[in-house]
Parts: sequence; C-alpha cells; structure tokens
Amino acid sequence: MRLKGKKALTAVFALLFVLLVVSGCGGGKQAAEQGKAAQPVMWTANSVWPPDNHQTVGLQEFANRVKQATNGKVEITVQSGGALGYKGPELLKVVRDGLVPVSDILTSGVAGDEPLFGVVTLPFLIQSFEEGKLLNDIARPYFEKVLEEKWGQKLLYISPWPAAGLWSKKKVESVADMKGLKTRTYDKNGALVIEAVGGTPYPLPFSEVYSALATGVIDSVLTSTPTAVDAKFWEVLKYYAPINITMATDIVTVNLKAFNSLDKQTQEAILKVAKEVEAEMWAKVAKLDKEKEALCNEKGIVTVQPSKEFLNQLASITKNIRDEWLKTAPPEAREIVEKFQKQVGRQ
Repeated sequence: MRLKGKKALTAVFALLFVLLVVSGCGGGKQAAEQGKAAQPVMWTANSVWPPDNHQTVGLQEFANRVKQATNGKVEITVQSGGALGYKGPELLKVVRDGLVPVSDILTSGVAGDEPLFGVVTLPFLIQSFEEGKLLNDIARPYFEKVLEEKWGQKLLYISPWPAAGLWSKKKVESVADMKGLKTRTYDKNGALVIEAVGGTPYPLPFSEVYSALATGVIDSVLTSTPTAVDAKFWEVLKYYAPINITMATDIVTVNLKAFNSLDKQTQEAILKVAKEVEAEMWAKVAKLDKEKEALCNEKGIVTVQPSKEFLNQLASITKNIRDEWLKTAPPEAREIVEKFQKQVGRQ
C-alpha cells in the first residue's frame, strides 16, 4: 500500500509539473503574441524628389503625423531622391506589386500605364490655380476607383505643383521663338505642345535633365519653379517664361493589401492625416511658386512675362490637342472634363 501511495504521489507531482509546463508555454506564447501585436507596422515611402522638395517635405510631414495619430502603430520611413532606384513611370506597378508600400507618384508620369491620369495635365484646360484645385477635386473619386479596382492601391492624398512654364537658354516671347527648341517634357501632352510649335520633345527622367542641359542634348525644359530650383537651372539656363501650360499633381498611394491589413481605427487615423496634409499642400503651393521664382531670379534666371497674344496663340494650338486626346481617352476622363467645363462656364 505504501508503495502504491508513493506511486500515486509521484503521479500527482508529475501531473502538476506537466500542467505547469503547459501553462508556462501557453503564457510564453501569449506574451509572444502580445509582443508581436505591439510591434509597429513599418512602411517605406518612396519619393523621386530631393529631400528639400516640397513634395518630399509634405510626405515626411505625413509620415510624422501618421506615427503620432496611430500612437506608433504605423511608422513610415521616407526614402527620397530616388534612393530606391525607381525613376517614376513604373511606380503604379511598384506599389501594386508591394515592392514599396507607399509612394509619391507624379500623376502625368504614369499616364502611360493609366491614361485617366493624363486628364489633369491637358494643356491650357485650366486658367488659374483655383481651377486646378477644382479639376482635381472633380477627378478624385474617379482616381480612387481606378486605383483600388485596377491598381490595388489606396489614394491617400493629391498634392499640386505650381503650373509649368518654359525654361530656356534663349529668350522666348512668341510661338515663332519656340520653333527648333529641344525641350524636356514630362508627359505626352507637353510633348504634343512642343511638336505643335515646331520643337522636339525629349521625355527624359528628372534625374537626367541637368546633364542633358549641360551637354546640349536639350536646350529647354517644361516644368515648375520648385523643380527648377532642385535642378539648379541657373547654372545651365538663362530664361523663364511662365506660360502655365499645365499644373501637374502628385498622388500619394499605399498598397491596398497593406492598408487593409490595418484595423479600422488605424485606417481612419491615416486617412484623416492624409486629408489634412492635402489641404495644407494646396494652400502652400501658390506661395511656394513665387518664392522659388524669386530665388531663380536672384541666381540669374530672367523671367520673361508672356504677352496676351502669345498665350492666345498657345491656347489656340492646344485646343486641338485637348480634343484629340479626349477622343481616345477613357470615358471617365470625358466625364471629368465635361463636369469641369460646366462648373467654370466654358466649353
């Protein structure tokens, strides 16, 4: 009986030991899961623009606020200046495939993959900064839909550039002066404008513009004032004509799977920050345009204000370009233009 009692006692201790081990393992697993849950979601955000460009600054501000608004659940590290090796036109595919979860994307720069995005840079469609904002507000729901359904990403915010002007080695005051120019363009519509006035468009990536100017491959550039400052155009060019061909925009998007993996509260916090940053970016750009132009003037660039006659000639030339683009554009693009023209009272 005593032996049996010892065996029974031993069995009880063994059982207690097993229970303790199991309990300990369970606690360890639970602690590990809690630790895992506490780890922040780490996203990389891509920008092809230099660190001090207003688009990159805006993206960094967005990243800072997201961390704060989500209580550290989401941390975004901004990689600027094309550090990740992407030049721009491929970025819709890059975000879609999850190679980079977040990216700043020049809208017109990816119009080759998604023609709808070309609508906001139809030459001379808008006549003011305020009209540019209106056009993008009208286009936004269409952009959101195509990004989610076709490109697997969520639109976070839209950020403008100052309107594009002509930067050149020679003074340009008329359509005749534009004949023979070798001009870097950033989208198809800009290229068509240069062809229409007798010039040759060069669709070069931003990273290749300075060297192309320095070596004489091109002699002029269609772009905005911040880009001119980024590229230090005063070292290779002399004149700036603010002819306001188009007003480009950037979109900042996030891979849809990455976004959907977040809880609802975190998603809402991120979208709230995005809405705030978008409003601030639009408010800042008009002022930024004047500041960047003044800086270029200080460095030696001469601003040549276009005459009304010059602008009217350009508007006449580009009407055909707009009409031709709309003939083959997605139906949504035509809807956007029709809604815009109705609101501004033009046809």
